[in-house]
Amino acid sequence: MKKLYEIARKNIKNAYAPYSKFRVSAALKLKNGEVYKGVNVENAAYGLCNCAERSALFAAYSNGVRKDDIDSLLVYTDKEHFVSPCGACRQVISELMPEDAKIILANNKGEFQEIINKELLPYGFTSEDL
Repeated sequence: MKKLYEIARKNIKNAYAPYSKFRVSAALKLKNGEVYKGVNVENAAYGLCNCAERSALFAAYSNGVRKDDIDSLLVYTDKEHFVSPCGACRQVISELMPEDAKIILANNKGEFQEIINKELLPYGFTSEDL
């Protein structure tokens, strides 16, 4: 967890958040130990922004990673409090990560809060709903 924390903490400098000034970094750990990074990227047309969690997951999937390859996702902010994924990220996480994958929230004090993916979005929309 400390390694993921350091990766996400250092990567936050790459966040593009000129409007909100709210930077987020994510580190997605695979079962083989490989790590994919993501940051939030804002846009003046706010609907076109992308969160760090989705950036990391989309980068991994773009490189052939699939659900069964994923171990955990650490979400870091340079704030003193914990920040959980937004609703859009929760939906994407619920579909692209295993139900039992760890979601780790980290703050700038080096503290962690851990939850399980299936707890993140109760009653989520799934492929069975289509």
